[in-house]
Amino acid sequence: MNYDRRPDDMVRITTPELAQAYIEEQVQALRAQIGDKKVLLALSGGVDSSVVAALLIKAVGQQLVCVHVNHGLLRKGEPEQVIEVFRNQMNANLIYVDAVDRFLDKLAGVTDPETKRHIIGEEFIDVFAEEAAKLDGIEFLAQGTIWPDILESEAGIKAHHNAGGLPEDLQFELVEPVRILFKDEVRVVGKELGLPDNMVYRQPFPGPGLGVRCPGAITRDRLEAVRESDAILREEFAKNGLEGKVWQYFTVVPDFKSTGIKNGKRTFDWPCIIRAINTTDVVEVTVEHLKPEFIDHLVKRITTEVPGINRVLFDYTPKPPATVEYE
Repeated sequence: MNYDRRPDDMVRITTPELAQAYIEEQVQALRAQIGDKKVLLALSGGVDSSVVAALLIKAVGQQLVCVHVNHGLLRKGEPEQVIEVFRNQMNANLIYVDAVDRFLDKLAGVTDPETKRHIIGEEFIDVFAEEAAKLDGIEFLAQGTIWPDILESEAGIKAHHNAGGLPEDLQFELVEPVRILFKDEVRVVGKELGLPDNMVYRQPFPGPGLGVRCPGAITRDRLEAVRESDAILREEFAKNGLEGKVWQYFTVVPDFKSTGIKNGKRTFDWPCIIRAINTTDVVEVTVEHLKPEFIDHLVKRITTEVPGINRVLFDYTPKPPATVEYE
């Protein structure tokens, strides 16, 4: 099965048996397409690129070269998880690029959201291209393109990322083994490939990462406050059985401060905003109303454990009029 388009009569992949059949068909198709050549993949740690990586490891093993770029805007523990799962557990040929300083230096003092997005996107392309130029024998570029990407592109909703805006001198043939799958099917396939649940069922995460959850000019201390508060939120949602039941939940630390009290002394620190939402199509979003005692627990943990935070707010705004992310 190596279709450019999803067949109209294709059965939705909902069971391990259907997932296994798809995996076996794709492994054969990938081996036929790639042969003895090498294939390059930008591995973010998101479900789509992770499932593509797992499929390619199963199909061609060390012929796959994964590049994981840490731009400093990932959630707590994500770079370590990518290394642990793919290099240590799956024996992937993984190149880890620590580009934290490079990205954050470029973003210093930049306040406009679109400018920030462009810097992050362009810098990622530059880093990826530099790593690709160091490698010999790469003839294929693998991507986590899925079927909604194609449909949204054709409908004019968003541009299909295809080659992701990569420079023209990266002349690779595309490999897109989950191109005809919907997101729920990708998750079923990932589960059958043995990927961990917290990777398979990972929340939607914006391309610019935590950069859009640190409104205004990104500073390292405020970025760290976003990362630590987000980690607490994810930990508590998992402990309280909310993981997988709420579509998306995250924290935002805006660029203003307010007066507070800690250990009997005045503080002048940032607020932390919690957003918890549900949706089926992302066009309209409803707010998940958390239990008051759970919110109280989150407030206590975040204000106690996260340096620079002295106030916690909860965002009750649906979409519309708000958007999912703050930038």
